[in-house]
Formats: sequence, C-alpha cells, structure tokens
Amino acid sequence: MIRHLVLFKLNEGVAKDDPRALAGAKAFEELGALIPELREWECGWNTTDRDIAYDYAINSLVEDREALVAYLGHPAHQAAAGQWREFATWVIADVEV
Repeated sequence: MIRHLVLFKLNEGVAKDDPRALAGAKAFEELGALIPELREWECGWNTTDRDIAYDYAINSLVEDREALVAYLGHPAHQAAAGQWREFATWVIADVEV
C-alpha cells in the first residue's frame, strides 16, 4: 500500500474564499468517488494559522505503484491539479505502508 500525501500552500494574495480555491477544493472533494484506484480519500482545509502551516491537505491510499500512476494520470485528477497550479504550490510524499 502507498500513502499519498499532498500539502498545498496558497500563493501570496490568495485566500481560502477565493473562487479559484473554492472550485479547486470542490474538485478534490469529488475525486474520491471518481477514481477507482483510491482505497481511501481525505482532503480539507487546515484549521491552524501557524506560520509554517500549509493551507490544504490530501491524504489518500492506493494499493501499489501501478494504482498510484493510474490515479495521477486519471483525467479527473489532472483537471483538479491543473486548477490548483493557478493559485498554489505543493509538496508531496508517497510512503509505503
């Protein structure tokens, strides 16, 4: 199993209530039901305002590397990630569990 973690940081001047951020969050919320390779899917806005905190997080689980590749290449994932590229940066970690 692979735990796929992503932390998003909104770009300077972009707030959580920005229409782009709201649309991006909605797109990610819908992915769990659209991509069969996802065993687990959690996402949401961070609740802390600490300086080192990121703004939005995804916590997902897939069966193996092939499932991860399928998830990453899925058109719905590509579309959602494309939205976030316009207003945020992110870091990822793929951890074998």
